[in-house]
Amino acid sequence: MIVFDLKCCADHVFEAWFGNSAGFEDQRTRGLIACPFCGDTAISKAVMAPNIAAKGNSKQEVLPAVQPVASAPAAPSEIKAFLAAAAAVQAKMLATSQWVGRSFADTARAMDAGDVPHATIHGEVTRDEAKALIDDGVAVTPLPFPVIDPARHN
Repeated sequence: MIVFDLKCCADHVFEAWFGNSAGFEDQRTRGLIACPFCGDTAISKAVMAPNIAAKGNSKQEVLPAVQPVASAPAAPSEIKAFLAAAAAVQAKMLATSQWVGRSFADTARAMDAGDVPHATIHGEVTRDEAKALIDDGVAVTPLPFPVIDPARHN
């Protein structure tokens, strides 16, 4: 797994995990990555600090503890507004997506293999199925909010 800092055209920066760099590029070129703040799919990598491991035989320098800057916690109304905006972005994305239910893993694999045309889909998988898809480099991402099977929706 690899984590990238990503940004959209509105300069919103967010973090996303991918199976490898090729998985990121594939999802980006297919427009499958969307900004969680505004829904923009024109995504690029943001500048990020490299994570370089220390030499095994080097002496560890002890740094003084840094005190976090105190900031006011978000008000409940701000949290509700953020969640409502995020839910609206997800709803907009789902409006152009096809529900495939429990056949999500099979459908995603078939699209990845080129056996069926690429489409935007959503459905259900177990945690193990999702991990297997990611480990195999199939471009998938979890939705932030649960989705109800349209057949069971009132």
